[in-house]
Amino acid sequence: MSNNNIKLWVAGDINAFFGLFTNVLVNTIVITGLCLYVVNIPSETVYSQILPAMGIAFPLGNLVYAYMAYKLAKKENRSDVTAMPYGPSVPHIFIVVFVIMLPTVLLYNDWLLAYKLGLIWCMLIGLIVLLGVIIGPTIRKYTPRAAMLGSLAGVGLAFIALRPYFQIFETAWIGLICFMLILINWVGGIKLPFNIPGGMAIVIIGSILAWGATAMGYSNIMSTTMVEEASNHFSLYLPSIMFDVFDVPADLIGPLLITAIPLGILNFTEILNNVESASVAGDKYNLRTVMAADGIGAIVGAMLGSPFPPAVYIGHLGWKAMGGRIGYSLATGIVMSILCFLGITSLLLALIPLVAIVPILLFIGLVIGAQAFQACPRRHAPAVILAIIPSVTEWAKTQIDGALGAAGVMSNAIPDNVMAAMANSGVLYNGIAIGGGGAILAGLMIGAITVFIMERAFNWAAVYSFIAAALSFFGFIHGTSLAINANFPVTFAYTICGLAFVYLAFAESKNKPISWQPIAQELDD
Repeated sequence: MSNNNIKLWVAGDINAFFGLFTNVLVNTIVITGLCLYVVNIPSETVYSQILPAMGIAFPLGNLVYAYMAYKLAKKENRSDVTAMPYGPSVPHIFIVVFVIMLPTVLLYNDWLLAYKLGLIWCMLIGLIVLLGVIIGPTIRKYTPRAAMLGSLAGVGLAFIALRPYFQIFETAWIGLICFMLILINWVGGIKLPFNIPGGMAIVIIGSILAWGATAMGYSNIMSTTMVEEASNHFSLYLPSIMFDVFDVPADLIGPLLITAIPLGILNFTEILNNVESASVAGDKYNLRTVMAADGIGAIVGAMLGSPFPPAVYIGHLGWKAMGGRIGYSLATGIVMSILCFLGITSLLLALIPLVAIVPILLFIGLVIGAQAFQACPRRHAPAVILAIIPSVTEWAKTQIDGALGAAGVMSNAIPDNVMAAMANSGVLYNGIAIGGGGAILAGLMIGAITVFIMERAFNWAAVYSFIAAALSFFGFIHGTSLAINANFPVTFAYTICGLAFVYLAFAESKNKPISWQPIAQELDD
């Protein structure tokens, strides 16, 4: 097709819009609830400051990525370019609430102080991501694709697919039916009656089932009371700059780096992996531009009053498989902006059952996991598996911590008798906590080392082993918190392995010279 016919909206964008929009909407509802009922931020501040700020920060990224997709489509004369998905970063939501703001409220009994510290923390995240504009392309150039996509697949399977899978079977009479519709339409390629898009179909059918069962008294999954309460917040709220963000005690800002640095690196690493995933799918975006938009979104949002950093969502290939192109991302940003400005983000969730839309997330997780194997050489499959394992391990820790918390036991103060009983039952909590620490980055490291061993590139295996040793020394990987000499046994092991690889590299150099060329992508291509 000619460049003049590049369309901003195609039929497949309807499916992708419902998927991305509902994902962002659910996360926004979670943010609203945490601010109101956990941090106890007044509703006036939540609806007049935080949500409008999100209504600027999140759509900013959607607009930038939609424009990048449009430019790429025109440049390559293609109609199948898919924009990068964007929205609130889920890990950061819970970190800023439960690690930054809530402890501050409990210690100082001052929600405003907690709120401002959250805003400063969000700015720090954005600055760290902007650092990736400088060093990101180099890291991508020297890191094997199996490591990047495997690490991403771990997140997709553990933190995107598993919970929706459980939710589906908790209310299978809605969830399983909706999921099968997704498979029929998006995987099987079978058109639904009246050519209804799969995303729209599950919203309609799921809502009919849920409200019908509620009306007949078979279920209380929906509530007219929730609809009435959600509608009470309808009004027009416009964003404004927070000029007094840094009006806090200076000694409270330094400790924010303890979580800002590793979480910023998390964003940084996810962007690397997501851009690689999009590249494999045929959409080659400029990494520096993607990172700049992400970092600026966090900083702008914080200046306007949102302590929740946005992020490029994983799942580009999933949205592409649904038929999403440019419009789905653009429309998600615009609609979310309107909803945040009007204060009615909770109304839609009160009308649509959550179990009807979570099958979309399960589908996204499946596609991400499949891509890691399909886009890499078969011989690198063990490296993909190893890159996945840390995220699965970290997910297992969250489940154990949740169970312990429900029993009134804090995970950072598990009694020795409980720890022994867990070990006797096969639950090796210490190993789980260490193995899953810094999951995305840890998966990237061990996956890369494995690829280089397979390719007998021992010089590169040594480099990544020493990097892993440094990261573990400060607790960025295989650690439960940042510290000097955070985990000596892990650091020692990576160091010894690095020295062994140096020996192997020089031993092999007798037969062929050591190469320091960026061989990572050459191996995968």
